[in-house]
Order: sequence, then C-alpha cells, then structure tokens
Amino acid sequence: MPNTHTFSEIPIVRPETPLLNKVNSPHQLRLLTPDQLGQLCYELRAFLLYSVGQSGGHFGAGLGVVELTTALHFVFNTPEDRLVWDVGHQAYPHKILTGRREEIIKIRQHDGPAAFPCRDESEYDSFGVGHSSTSISAALGMALSAQLKGEQRRAIAIIGDGALTAGMAFEALSHAGDISPDMLVILNDNDMSISNNVGGLKNHLAKILSGKAYNQVRDGSKRVLSGTPSLMEFARKTEEHVKGLMAPGTLFEELGFNYIGPIDGHDLQTLVQTLENMKDLKGPQFLHVVTQKGKGFSPAESDPIGYHAINKIEPKAKLSVANPTQSKPKYANVFGQWLCDAAEKDNRLLGITPAMREGSDLIAFSQRFPDRYFDVAIAEQHAVTLAAGMACEGMKPVVAIYSTFLQRAYDQLIHDVAVQNLDVLFAIDRAGLVGEDGPTHAGSFDLSFLRCIPNMLLMAPSDENECRKMLHTGYEYSGPAAVRYPRGAGPGAEIENSLSCLEIGKSNTIREGKDVAILSFGTLLNAAQGAAEKLNASLVDMRFVKPLDENVITQLSQSHKLLVCVEENTTAGGAGAGVIEFLSNAGIEIPTLLLGLPDAFIPHGTPADLLAACGLNTEGMVDSIQAAKINLANNLAVKQAL
Repeated sequence: MPNTHTFSEIPIVRPETPLLNKVNSPHQLRLLTPDQLGQLCYELRAFLLYSVGQSGGHFGAGLGVVELTTALHFVFNTPEDRLVWDVGHQAYPHKILTGRREEIIKIRQHDGPAAFPCRDESEYDSFGVGHSSTSISAALGMALSAQLKGEQRRAIAIIGDGALTAGMAFEALSHAGDISPDMLVILNDNDMSISNNVGGLKNHLAKILSGKAYNQVRDGSKRVLSGTPSLMEFARKTEEHVKGLMAPGTLFEELGFNYIGPIDGHDLQTLVQTLENMKDLKGPQFLHVVTQKGKGFSPAESDPIGYHAINKIEPKAKLSVANPTQSKPKYANVFGQWLCDAAEKDNRLLGITPAMREGSDLIAFSQRFPDRYFDVAIAEQHAVTLAAGMACEGMKPVVAIYSTFLQRAYDQLIHDVAVQNLDVLFAIDRAGLVGEDGPTHAGSFDLSFLRCIPNMLLMAPSDENECRKMLHTGYEYSGPAAVRYPRGAGPGAEIENSLSCLEIGKSNTIREGKDVAILSFGTLLNAAQGAAEKLNASLVDMRFVKPLDENVITQLSQSHKLLVCVEENTTAGGAGAGVIEFLSNAGIEIPTLLLGLPDAFIPHGTPADLLAACGLNTEGMVDSIQAAKINLANNLAVKQAL
C-alpha cells in the first residue's frame, strides 16, 4: 500500500482504518512491520482528513508530517524520549497516535483536546507550545537535564523552516553547538528553496553520513589528528567541502551540529533508517527533512496557505443557508483597506508584518505597494526595531501584529520605540479571547502591558468605523500609538471612506441613565448596551485607554452611585485599573466594579462560550452589576446601623 493517496474531497463519513484502530499508543506502533507502517500512514492521513473536516482546525501542516510523526514514534522510545514540536500546528497526527484518536474530533472545543501540544493533556506532550521557535531551546534544556541526572533519554526538536527564521531558534542552535549536548534537531522544510535537489542521491548520502561506518571513521580520524592541529584543520575543511558540494548544511555545521540531509520526508523507509542511525550518535545532530505541506490532499498541496487551517465541513444543505455575517468585513479587512487608503495619500507610510500577511490582511497592500511592504518572517523583535529605525529617518511605519505575538517584542517596544518617542503605529489584531486556539493565542494582556508605557497612545474601538478612525488617529499622532481590535467581524457598522481622526482622549456617551454608569472599553460595547438598557444605566464608549477621558469619569462619579468598567482584557492592570488609579489620585470616592478577564489562563472554546463563562455577555454583566448593587445596599445598611 503506498504511503499517500490523493483525496478528491474531505470525507464526511469516517474512513475504514483497521490498522490505525489497533494503535492506541506508540508502544503498539512499534510492534508493526515496515509494510504495516506504510499502511498505517495511509490510514492516518485519511483519518486526519476526516477528523479535521468534523472539527475544523490546523490542516496542511499535519498532512505533511504523517510519515515523519510515524517514524519518530517508531524509532524513539516516547514518552521517555522527548519530542518537542515547534508551534504545534503539525501535531494532530502525533495526538492521534498517542491515545487521543477518538477525542481528536472534538479538538479545539471546550471539552476536547487543545489545538497545540499541552503538558496537562498527555505525557507524550513533553512541552506546551503555540508560539514559534521555542522547540530547540526547550529540547536543549531537556537534554542538559538528562545529562546532569545521568539519564539516557533523548531529546528531539522538530522545527519548521518558517520557525527557523526567528532569532530565538538560532540563539539555541548557537548555544547547543557550543556545549555539544546529545540532542537531535529536525528541520521540517516544506517551503525553503535551499533544498532543490532532493531524491535518490540525497537520500543515499544521508544514509552514508548517518551510518556507523562513516561516523566511526570520522571520530577516529579526529582522535588520530588531534595532536596535529594543521592536519586536523585540513581534514575538517576537506570534510566540510565534500559535504557542502552535496548538502546545504554548512551553516549548521559551522554552528557545531552534525548535519544530515536533506532527505525526502515522505519516504518512510529512509526516514526510519536515518533516524535509527542517528539516535545513538553523540553530540548535537541536525536532520534536514523535506516535506510537502498538505501532502495527500490535492487542494492543500496546491494552496498550502489557504489550507493552513480550515473550518468545520458542514453538510451541503447547511452550507446553502444564508449567513448574514458573510458580508460583514472583518476588523483585519478594515485595517487592510485603511492601510491602502492612507498609503495612497502619504508615501511615507510603510507596512511591516512578522509573517502574518494573510491573517492581518496585508495582501492588497503588498501587491499595490511592494516597495513599501516588509515581511520580516517570524521575527517580532526585529519587526519593532526595524520600524523604530525607519521612524528615525522620517518614515511612518505601521506594524501589523497579533496581540499574543507582540508580547515577544516587549523590550523593543519600550526601549527602541517608546523611550525615543518614535512615530510608530501598532495595529494589534486578535486582541481579547480568540477562542479555539486557546490561551497561547489569546490577546488577554495588551491593555495591561501597553498602558504602563510612557508616551503610548492606546485605543480600543467598539465597531468597524471606530477602528478605521482610530487607525488614522494613531497614524497622525506624534509618537507611538496602538489600536487593538479582535479577531473576526464586528457588529456591522457603516464604514466612512474618509481619513478622519478622533479627538484624542474624548469618549462617546451612548445613553444616560441613573445610579449605575458603565464605562466600556472596546468591542464589548454591544453586550454592555444590552446590560445598560436592562438596568437603566448610563453607558459610555470610552474609546481611549490612554489617555483616559478624565472629565467624563469625574462627571459620572458625581452623578452616579456605581461605576462599572468593562473590557476584554485581564482586569489586572487593565483599563478599569486605570480608572481606579485616576479616581484614587483625584481623591474621588465611588464604588467601582471591574468586569474583564479573570486572573487565569482561559482555555479553548468558542469565543461566545468563553465570554459567557467570564461573565462578559449581557446576562453576565447584569448579574454582576445587580450583585454589586446588593452588596452596596447591604454595606450601607450596616453603616447606618452602626
């Protein structure tokens, strides 16, 4: 049975997988014959197509590593040997083979497996991931710990060519090459052009270079020549030259790794034999594996970006039902259109993204203004300091970045942008709870970690039109500015075509009520409006987190008995905390209730369910405010009794 087949469509009906059904752990996998391993890969790929069609989720990367995942669990003694998957998009086959086959259909749901490897979920998930470029550092830490404890277990990092662009990966490679631990780094290369010549010769070379005979001669020669430095250096250069003629591994060799490859990542026999040869080699080892993202599913093979992740496949009858939200632009689309419109008017505008062109909707900008578009790959720190350098020369850089990924560039944001008060606009996508991808991708903290930085202008729009206005306000502002907006579509507000600005620090009063005043920061305004109407409360769209509209806060505190701050951000240090700080410094005493994300990492699930669980829907807000009013009344009664 061949390893891969082409499927004309994602199957709705569960495929027959008689061999896969018998493999509930890697221990059972290791009992299979080589011929059975090929059949298992075919069944695993078919089941992956089916399961992701039922659940939605990351798709193409998992299809591309079916053979590699199978080979790793067949050769290594997992979970004793540690597999560290970088990012984790590709870990669905790993989860299926490690006892989670039946649960995988519920992946990313509240009661199902996490979207990424998670230590709390399985002993086979040796390291929790979600952000890129962490695997080599983590595996190095595991290898050194095993060495210090005298344990023989192995540590293997599997990293993609995209994740290898980040500086952290090279920091770990440099450190590992310097101290020479026993560890293996596998480069899963499914896009880079450094491996054009892949085939029989390369596979044959890999088998030779990873074999015992070659390595015994290599190590023996080093011992013999160690007393003659000049001959030792000549031999080293000769070996490097010969390998460099046939393999693109000079860089990794220079970093101190023994480089093997590239090999075909879908040739199961070569994978198994090479891994068997390498698993007992001493020192840092580097295996270059070339795979095809979306392997076995033709649409994903031809469009790996479009099939990076897919939505749940619905029956055709359901697909025909009109979806009223389809015509709404997403917040990312609002940003993408504003960016192009602003660039037409100002040739100083530059667009920067750390490998998120599609997600941040920079496609049109990259095509219309290619000389002003900069994709720096997965290098958030570099993206921010690059923008700082551009701003120093009078340009107007706009950094499009996800909230969760901006956390990686916090030092650069403070030191390189804010300290110098440079003109950089941060368009922060995926703010708040993103839902099924879980806590590693949630933008739960940006209001807290941005609000405390001097010179920052910080805004949170309540709808699409406000988002466009805030983007231009931040662009025209002299200094660092940030607009944070959520994933997906907004309430459907009519978007003005003009490039107009808001008055900085000025809020917008939505309704006037009595006793309770709700201060809403961001896109929870609709839910807050429902609560305000049920409670006859005043409602203000605050718009600006920094600077706050201190005048409206003062006025509301004088005319109401309770202030309620609402935000889709942790309450610790968030927008509501800023309101309390102002009230305290101004000597204003009024009870203030903070409604936001709790002091916990919120698990995966649908955004609506998660917001409800956090009490951030209309019903939850009403319940919290009514409970606060009861407590106030009780406290007043106690004071009067005393």
